[in-house]
Amino acid sequence: MVIHSEFPPVEVLDVPIHDAVLGRAQEYGDRPALVDGVTGKEISYAQLDAMSRRVAAGFAELGIAKGDVIALHSPNTIIYPVVFYGATRAGATVTTVNALYTAEELHKQLVDSKATLLVTISLFLPVATAAVEGTDVREILVCDQAAGYRSVMELVASTGPEPVISFDAAEDVAVLPYSSGTTGAAKGVMLTHRNIATNIAQAQATFTMGEDERIIAILPFFHIYGLSVLMNLPLRAGATVVVLPKFDLDQFLTTLDQQRITRAFVAPPIVLALAKHPAVDGVDLSALRYVTSAAAPLDGELAEACAKRLGLHAVLQAYGMTELSPGTHAVPQDAVDPPAGAVGKLFPSTEMRLVGADGNDVGEGETGEIWIRGPQVMKGYLGRQAETDATIDPDGWLHTGDIGRVDERGYLYVVDRVKELIKYHGYQVPPAELEAVLLTDDRVADAAVIGVQSEGNEVPKAFVVPMPGSGLTEQDVMDYVAERVAPYKKIRQVEFIEAVPKAASGKILRRELRARESSGG
Repeated sequence: MVIHSEFPPVEVLDVPIHDAVLGRAQEYGDRPALVDGVTGKEISYAQLDAMSRRVAAGFAELGIAKGDVIALHSPNTIIYPVVFYGATRAGATVTTVNALYTAEELHKQLVDSKATLLVTISLFLPVATAAVEGTDVREILVCDQAAGYRSVMELVASTGPEPVISFDAAEDVAVLPYSSGTTGAAKGVMLTHRNIATNIAQAQATFTMGEDERIIAILPFFHIYGLSVLMNLPLRAGATVVVLPKFDLDQFLTTLDQQRITRAFVAPPIVLALAKHPAVDGVDLSALRYVTSAAAPLDGELAEACAKRLGLHAVLQAYGMTELSPGTHAVPQDAVDPPAGAVGKLFPSTEMRLVGADGNDVGEGETGEIWIRGPQVMKGYLGRQAETDATIDPDGWLHTGDIGRVDERGYLYVVDRVKELIKYHGYQVPPAELEAVLLTDDRVADAAVIGVQSEGNEVPKAFVVPMPGSGLTEQDVMDYVAERVAPYKKIRQVEFIEAVPKAASGKILRRELRARESSGG
């Protein structure tokens, strides 16, 4: 049975993302669009519009043409949106890069995306310069200042003409984030201008964001959740986005207080801190009206504890994935008694099926794999047609790999995952990637990785078969991996075993490892 949204359909936005977001920027004029939560520096809507147009001209002078790829490797700053919308105005595709990436990880994305420019910050230059070797990158630019490198502000000062680009919003790729999908290594997710512009309009059916609102941008813009929900959505609505470069609890709380933040989009670890950390006591959070959690599962009891402490009617949840631009569900902000643990109701202009292992739709109240069809479904994986075809079937249904059920009120609950990805603080950690790293250690005979629960988070745990006589310790294993991957991918727990359980095909039987973990070994 195809499940339809209870919300009226929205118009498909066949416009470039910069027009969808900044189309009313001149009307908003001097209203603050972006505020640096650390320094207090502001960029108004009129300035953001003008700066992005000048950056587009600057990119054009550097030879950027329609279809070129610009890599944006930066933490959250108030310049990030300037670069992003400047790049799209120039006709480029922006591949957003995880700010925590090592040079090797960045190199892989630069090669795969065929990026020709890399925009970063001075602090990241050691990683960036090492990463561009052997890539198509012609130049590295910085968002701040660094001797010997062109700055974004030099592009803002460009006197060249703004490029005139003809867009096909349904086909032209606006942003190329990298996702591991349901399994395996990271892949470029081709999201068109139509995909992400329309998804903003779909989200607005559940988030009625006022022009007087102040949003805290603590989740990274390089993640599709941050890019769409903390940058595109509030800027389209005329709200003010207060930007923080990273999560520090004290700074986060101070900013909520001093900047009179009205709405916070967060991930479960932040909900945990808001619910339990003593630092929350004594901070004036009276302006905060809405908290929405997404990017990873949030326990219903934890959500209720957080809401009670903050005096909110509920901590709302939302659901999606990079391949869906990213949203498909959200708990409406005006919902009456939303059920704890539910991730929301289906977005407008979106269809869903819950499909059993036999390929048939499940009955009411039963669990099945979540399939989605709608204008937010990605164009596909860059250069990976077979993997695209394995994810999106001929009828246009995207198979999410998540298992869910729907209650009688139309709320979706995500109860399990078919896919094997570990969600650490909202970041995707592919077990296969960590296993590949482990197996490069001569002291490791075999290894498997699963996600396990630890203090409210899912963390990577390695089951390792050590080489005889190697003297390998648990700390050795963690240190070896930590030196070779981004911090969020680190192995957090290690257990030595005699053999990794595998099927006849050689596939690791992770369910047996999960059962072992559940039984305490």
